[in-house]
Amino acid sequence: MPTAVRRLIYERFDMSLGTGLGKMKGRMFRIGHLGDCNDLMLLATFAGCEMGLRLAGVPLKGSGLPAAMNWLSEPAQAAGLKLAD
Repeated sequence: MPTAVRRLIYERFDMSLGTGLGKMKGRMFRIGHLGDCNDLMLLATFAGCEMGLRLAGVPLKGSGLPAAMNWLSEPAQAAGLKLAD
């Protein structure tokens, strides 16, 4: 199933996901990135995975996107950002 889901996500959303490694090979997929990754890129990646899983018929109890958005928008997560004066 992970291979079919990865293929569907790649063909539909042009998003490439890695395969599971070692004992997890064939049982999961991995999210990776090359270079810069910001909050919006991360949310888009989660959305692509979630939409792909739904399109593949994987039953999901709900969406993780609202929780990720809430966590990323908390002031503590932005504490390291320097605002312009």
